[in-house]
Amino acid sequence: MAKNRDRHPLRLKGYDYTQPGGYFVTICTFQNQNTFGEIVDGHMILNDFGRLVEDEWKRTEIIRKEITLDDFVIMPDHLHGIIIIDYVADLVGAHGVSSFENDNPLVGAHGRAPLLRITGSLGSIIAGFKSSATKRINLIRGTPGTSVWQRGYFDRIIRNNKELDRVREYIRTNPVNFGDDKPLF
Repeated sequence: MAKNRDRHPLRLKGYDYTQPGGYFVTICTFQNQNTFGEIVDGHMILNDFGRLVEDEWKRTEIIRKEITLDDFVIMPDHLHGIIIIDYVADLVGAHGVSSFENDNPLVGAHGRAPLLRITGSLGSIIAGFKSSATKRINLIRGTPGTSVWQRGYFDRIIRNNKELDRVREYIRTNPVNFGDDKPLF
C-alpha cells in the first residue's frame, strides 16, 4: 500500500495534549456532507443526527471527569467546540477557563509528549466522541461501518483570555457567517 505523502500531521510537534488547558477543536463530517441540519435565517436547525451529536458532545463532559466543555456549535457539516482539560482545578471556573492572564505557560514542546493516543489526551477525547456518535448514527441509518466524520480533527491551543474570547465569539457567530466564514487562525 502506497503512503500518502501529502498527509501532514495536524498536531503541534512535541506538545503534550494531556496537559491542562483550553483547546479549540473543529471536527468535520466525512466529505463535508451536510449531515446535522441546516442554517435558516442565520440559525442552525439541528436534525435528528444533529441532536444526537449534541447529546454525545454533552455526554463527553459527563463521562470524562478530566474535562469541561465550553462554548460549541454544531453546523451542517462540522462541529466547533472548546474543550478544557482541567486536571488542575484552579484553571477552571464555572464555565471553562477562569484565567489565562498571561500566555499559557503550559503551551510548548517538551520531552514528555506522547507518541501514541493515551487516555485523557485531546486525541482520545475526540476519538471517543466520534466513535460514540458514529455508532449511534449508523445504528439509526442501518449503515454499520459507514464514515460519519473526516479522519482527524483540527485544534488550536488557547493561549490566553483574549484568544478564548475570540474563539467564543467565532463559535457563537458561526451560524450567521456560514459559507462566508474565514478561518479564525
